Amino acid sequence: MRKIFSTLTMLALLVAVLPLQAQTDGWTNLFNGKNLKGWTSKGGKAKYEVIDGQIVGTSTMNTPNTFLCTKKKYGDFIIEYETKVEPLLNSGIMFRAQTRPNKDKTERVYGYQCEVETSPRSWTGGIYDEARRGWIYNLARNPKAGAAYKHGDWNTIRIEAIGNTIRTWVNGVQASYLVDDFDAEGIFGLQVHGIGRDQAKNGKKVYWRNIRIKTSDFEADSYRQDPHVPVFNYIPNTLTASEKHDGWKLLWNGKDTEGWRGSKSATFPSKGWQISNGELIVEKADGAESGNGGDIITKDKYSQFELEVDFMMTKGANSGIKYFVDPEINKGKGSSIGLEFQILDDKNHPDAKKGTAGNRTVASLYDLITAKNLIYPYRKKGFNGIGKWNRARIVVSGDRVEHWLNNNKVVEYERGSQMFRALVAYSKYSKWENFGELPEGHILLQDHGDEVHFRSIKIKPLRKPL
Repeated sequence: MRKIFSTLTMLALLVAVLPLQAQTDGWTNLFNGKNLKGWTSKGGKAKYEVIDGQIVGTSTMNTPNTFLCTKKKYGDFIIEYETKVEPLLNSGIMFRAQTRPNKDKTERVYGYQCEVETSPRSWTGGIYDEARRGWIYNLARNPKAGAAYKHGDWNTIRIEAIGNTIRTWVNGVQASYLVDDFDAEGIFGLQVHGIGRDQAKNGKKVYWRNIRIKTSDFEADSYRQDPHVPVFNYIPNTLTASEKHDGWKLLWNGKDTEGWRGSKSATFPSKGWQISNGELIVEKADGAESGNGGDIITKDKYSQFELEVDFMMTKGANSGIKYFVDPEINKGKGSSIGLEFQILDDKNHPDAKKGTAGNRTVASLYDLITAKNLIYPYRKKGFNGIGKWNRARIVVSGDRVEHWLNNNKVVEYERGSQMFRALVAYSKYSKWENFGELPEGHILLQDHGDEVHFRSIKIKPLRKPL
């Protein structure tokens, strides 16, 4: 009897010590494994229940996205959890999320979401800005992470949100590296995605378990950065320490005209451009090509590089980002000559219907190659819309060139190739000898007489082809 009592006493002491150890290492369970205490449902009417120590969400037709949300808000944290999603469903976890009232008096959850999806696109671990900006970190440039997700099985997701840096992992593989400053704190929300009237998706389930969080003393537990995962920095006109280490530099400092001049003058235009609130703005005029203040170019020339430019158009606007520009080629009326990443309101500007097969639409290689989603051809090219910020990315590696729009590759070609020269021969550029084949040139922002805003203009010179 004494031996049994002694054993029971030791077990009781062990049980008493375990919670204490969980507290001393800084981790706290967000889900107690028994019920939904501390959680509340928002948005749609999908069902959540606790089964065998797991939170189970079930899809429901004719109801919008539903979120099982924490009642408590969190700021900086590291969170880990396991999730499993049945085929055909889309899910995710909201973090630092916000709410606003709907017309039907329900609450709309919006903000950061770590995506979980079962489609062939495989962007689990990417970051979607729910009901606000859409995709802000997809996995088009990180296929390794896309392949880390295990379909039909349990997956371990990790999110580190510390200050304005957000990073995610899927089964130990880093998926994203985001720098953003929209929301510093908010709630968590487990998503059951709306399925509309899709009977095939009705009654499908999403599972979560082992949800734990740490809200301080991050250094010992923070994962090491994978140098191959690119940083997507959305804080205007800034460079992170990682970007600086990787060789990026700002082409525009967000304050003055340093580093820029008119394409047909030695100084910056005295009219037609303005600087306001960290934005470089082409003023609205009569829509003429380089007819107001004129184009502006970098004082320096570039040969191989990665270039990023954030742009925002007004309705009906036309502009462009040109590269390999030689301002000596065309000293007459009109814009300076160079390869062009087109900036255009495709719906409201007539130029979208000119050219050939849409090769004058936004993100296209102007008058030469039409922008299309090259990674996921069944999806649109990813334009965020008029009055919203969009990100242009141009990569020149040797003679290979790529256009990216909001982190979707939409154009690729090889300068000087037979195909490239054939396209030039049938374009408006046929009269310019060796068009697009200069070894180096200026970067240009175009004045086309329409109001367009630019910011976060940055470049990474490349020493050798990627």
